[in-house]
Amino acid sequence: MTLKELNKKCHCFARKTLRKCSGGEQCGPHHGPLSESCRAGKVKICKVTGDRKLCARMASLGVIPGEEAELICPRAGSQCILKIHGGTLSLDRVTSNNIIVRSV
Repeated sequence: MTLKELNKKCHCFARKTLRKCSGGEQCGPHHGPLSESCRAGKVKICKVTGDRKLCARMASLGVIPGEEAELICPRAGSQCILKIHGGTLSLDRVTSNNIIVRSV
């Protein structure tokens, strides 16, 4: 993936402030940080916030706006386990606070 393509997908690189998911669809009323998701199931990543280093790390792991993932072990306000692209990620609270998702 080139930097130009990444800028189109990752809202923090492009510095966009709109609450839109990839493809122009609005994030629904049930969107919020991944750390506050209270039930397991499929989620769609709407936005990745944080500093440039965090956004680059998430992009390299495949956590980019528009992708669908499965939340395996949600614990409100704590770390969570996310399954995406066949891999399993364990995210700390700070990182999961910067990933805005909506339930699918």
